[in-house]
Amino acid sequence: MTSFSLGPKSRAAGYRLRAYDTVGSTTTEAVAAGASGDPGGIWFVATEQTAGRGRRGRVWQHTPGNLAATLLIVPDADPAMAATLGFVAGVAIGAALDTILPAGTVKIGLDGADGLDGRSRVALKWPNDVLADGAKLVGIGLEATKRDDGRHAIAIGIGVNVVAAPTDLPYPATSLAQLGVSRSAADVFEALSDAWVDVFGLWDEGRGIRAVLQRWRASAAGIGAPVAVNQNGDVLRGIFETIDDAGRLIVRADDNRRIAITAGDVHFGATASARS
Repeated sequence: MTSFSLGPKSRAAGYRLRAYDTVGSTTTEAVAAGASGDPGGIWFVATEQTAGRGRRGRVWQHTPGNLAATLLIVPDADPAMAATLGFVAGVAIGAALDTILPAGTVKIGLDGADGLDGRSRVALKWPNDVLADGAKLVGIGLEATKRDDGRHAIAIGIGVNVVAAPTDLPYPATSLAQLGVSRSAADVFEALSDAWVDVFGLWDEGRGIRAVLQRWRASAAGIGAPVAVNQNGDVLRGIFETIDDAGRLIVRADDNRRIAITAGDVHFGATASARS
């Protein structure tokens, strides 16, 4: 039986929950609900996910015991602004993990992936990942569906490595268990559902995006460090300067140009400096 429940802030704010023992994909369920006219504000969460969907169409690997959750939102914002909900999700899961991880659990600064404030126990990696000790702990993906009423339903998928991390990835990954943290997916979800309420309220249908991005930058991985951005096989190298108020990655290229990046796979530190 599922053991997931919303946090008290989430319940008070009117969010709903649909929990499954086993489901193909929480994101698939959320997208279908959005397309059928659901008003949003509903979480889909599962103990086991058999056909998860990750960012940019990739398979989202899921181990039973990890967290697979998707939130359906139907915002009063244009599609470009709705895309910044990924930053809202990043800040929210970062805040949730900050309440889950005991002080001193995570070392900061491996491979250039330190938090900007020097104190963060987790670091947010552009555009939609969360790192712990320089390794991927959380993945976030957004999927938009245009409804018959002209509005866009946004499914925000969040996967947290609670009990195990994939081992066949081209980058390091970790889990709460590997960090020595014994908490359940239900614990993480309850903390996330409450943290979301606070950050989504700050976002305020896009009017508060600057405040959200300020919080995101405060825990950003790799600002000031070498970065390599792979865009469909073309690699741009330089220094990660910041993200702008549109959420774009700003890279100072080797020829001193400042380039705004809207999408790509990002690598920091030694990997970014390597020449092939």
